[in-house]
Amino acid sequence: YYQKKLNGMTSKEKKRFKKDPQAFKLRYIFRQFYIDFQPLSKESPELPAVDLSKIYASPHTLGLILTYHVNYGLSARKTAAIMQDVHGVMISHQTVLNYENSVALLLKPYVDHYPYELSDQFCGDETYIRVNGRWHYLFFFFDAVKKIILSYPVSPNRDTATAIRAIDEVLIKMKEIPENLTFVVDGNPIYLLAQHFFAQHGISFDVKQVIGLTNEDPVSTEYRPLKQIIERLNRTFKGNYRSTHGFGSEHGSISYVTLFTAYFNFLRPHAALEGKVPVVN
Repeated sequence: YYQKKLNGMTSKEKKRFKKDPQAFKLRYIFRQFYIDFQPLSKESPELPAVDLSKIYASPHTLGLILTYHVNYGLSARKTAAIMQDVHGVMISHQTVLNYENSVALLLKPYVDHYPYELSDQFCGDETYIRVNGRWHYLFFFFDAVKKIILSYPVSPNRDTATAIRAIDEVLIKMKEIPENLTFVVDGNPIYLLAQHFFAQHGISFDVKQVIGLTNEDPVSTEYRPLKQIIERLNRTFKGNYRSTHGFGSEHGSISYVTLFTAYFNFLRPHAALEGKVPVVN
């Protein structure tokens, strides 16, 4: 981490850093917070371009389309093909994507602001997805006990600003922020920077970083099970996402991840929950 910082310094800064690295680390942390972001504020919902009340497909047909595309991870083209071959419904793959985007915009406020009953064990991690032919990052934060996805921002950057946003999306779901709140993450320094950002806004929590693949320190030994839980979530998502071969736009990626989160939280049974879904309405 420090080597990366050294590469961007002037010779004068390097001398100062080598003399007192901890002082420079603090200066670096606080220099990052020129971010136009207000913690715990809700976004206004965006209306879909397609009015679902006026589409030709019935609610049952729309449900089938999204079940094949999201729940079973079929691509838009395969979803269109199975609708025609099995159900006799003529539909294009672009219509599948249009429906996906419209339903996601309607569901997002519900998924994001549902009054979840949460535990006290939270973990986070990033995984890669393709958007417009380039790698983007999907940040998941997860209730490891209740099996609820709490945060899922997509960003072209693996940076502090997105880490802040991801954690904020968890905090906003809490009735009140507990005094002993802890997030288990990997060794990426962006989470420590996010911790400092929230502390400056009067919001305190602890960050436990699980480093590497083996338990070389007490923190990694104690908290690796939670890190493994979030890694299993990443693999589950990748199993559904793989058939898409990436997304054509950032908007499309957000729509798909939103619908996957709705499916995972409200529709997908979990063995760890005795075959029940995480959130029962």
